[in-house]
Amino acid sequence: MPGPGDTPAADLTIAQLRRQMTARLAAGGVETPELDARLLLAHALGCAPGELLALGTTSATPEMSAAAEALLARRLAGEPVARIFGHKEFWSLTFRLSPDTLVPRPDTETVVEAALSLFPDRTAPLRILDLGTGTGAILAALLAERPAATGIAVDRSENAARTALANLEANGLADRASVVVGDWGSALVGGFDLVVSNPPYIAEDEMAGLAVDVRLHDPHLALVAGADGLAAYRTIAADLPRLLKPHGVTVLELGAGQEPAVAALVQSAGLRVLGPARADLGGIPRALCAQWHGAANGTADEKRLGTFEGNG
Repeated sequence: MPGPGDTPAADLTIAQLRRQMTARLAAGGVETPELDARLLLAHALGCAPGELLALGTTSATPEMSAAAEALLARRLAGEPVARIFGHKEFWSLTFRLSPDTLVPRPDTETVVEAALSLFPDRTAPLRILDLGTGTGAILAALLAERPAATGIAVDRSENAARTALANLEANGLADRASVVVGDWGSALVGGFDLVVSNPPYIAEDEMAGLAVDVRLHDPHLALVAGADGLAAYRTIAADLPRLLKPHGVTVLELGAGQEPAVAALVQSAGLRVLGPARADLGGIPRALCAQWHGAANGTADEKRLGTFEGNG
């Protein structure tokens, strides 16, 4: 654990070990070294991060130092803390990760906020479709806030779909949700009040410039969408009139700078964009809302191809 000039591991206190971890993470270019050191050390010790202060003067055993070093090495190699732990909190819910799912990001909570603002009545029935669900985070957050809502989550990856189902079950929401393996909404008939999606939106030539924790640890299928990053939006937008009820709405997560292009796609499909996209905490337009005013398409019953329900 110690570097040149550092206190030998056998003589470290927990507080000193934490400071050394912070320094090494900072030197390694990690953006949040203090936070990451606190989380990793608490995980190594098997305690809550808030307990570290009380343990500050406790001597770090060789086993503690070895456990912390193993986690630190993974973080310095670019593995995100959430990947190391295998789970991530989103909307005050906990979601298990798998190699086929993205790590839920705070920016995506903007999609949830926008959708909830469009359906303020907590008691009204609401039928939701989450396209490219990954961990199931968006659908789970919406179901948690709207107890009369039901939903369907779709993902092309069977492993991601099973992860989403497990997360819905773990959060007590599986009785109001189904998870479908499919190519976007093609396996469904329609009749949804709300369609949400955080689709892949990275252009192929942008991959090399992504942060190492994303480039090496997030699934390529969930990141890249053709040469211009808009391939998934084209597919989704074209299908929205079929999937939505009359006056149903969609909320789509955007990449930076994509609002004009995505707005044009949904307008070409016959939807009306509902004002400027909602910005995330960094001020980036993140959640585009649009409404379908056309005639009803299909029925409210979905095709059950590849559907997981109950324990999967």
